[in-house]
Amino acid sequence: MFFYKEMTKADIVNEITKKTGIDKVTVLTTVEAFMDAVKDSLANNENVYLRGFGSFIVKKRAQKTARNISKNTTIIIPEHNIPAFKPAKTFTISVKK
Repeated sequence: MFFYKEMTKADIVNEITKKTGIDKVTVLTTVEAFMDAVKDSLANNENVYLRGFGSFIVKKRAQKTARNISKNTTIIIPEHNIPAFKPAKTFTISVKK
């Protein structure tokens, strides 16, 4: 049986602080600024490419028909964009090991 450890933003800040010696407030500000930059870029339909890590991309979902089971009706879900992450090949290989 496998158990997966989850990592929160606070855990990431602590890891970066340990590895670099930079204070937590500065690291937290930097991490949040990075996340805001990625969100803003994707909101403007701009992909973000990080060589050796992966790409944050905007995917377009086609219009589709769905069912509302509680009301027994058909609804149409319009075409829309969703954020996605595509890991780099080196990233994928390191995770597989």
